[in-house]
Amino acid sequence: MQSEYFKLGRLVITTNSLKILKQQEVFDALKRHAQCDWGDVVDDDWVINDESVKNGDRLVSVYHDSNKEKFYIITEADRSATTVLLPEDY
Repeated sequence: MQSEYFKLGRLVITTNSLKILKQQEVFDALKRHAQCDWGDVVDDDWVINDESVKNGDRLVSVYHDSNKEKFYIITEADRSATTVLLPEDY
């Protein structure tokens, strides 16, 4: 995990995510994402995200909730918004 942080911008969650995911688990994942813990991404994507923090590119994390539901957290390159979404919302 890097010691760098970045702005999340406006927080957005899709309707599906809001219905299915537990609020505390989303909050915990957002905290991890903001601390450069990219969750369950493959090693290559972890490296890309680490570089993207420095270069100002888009950031994508993958997490699973306690029910093994997969969800993404995506921060836009301009850091204007961070979205929580399920794979079917992508």
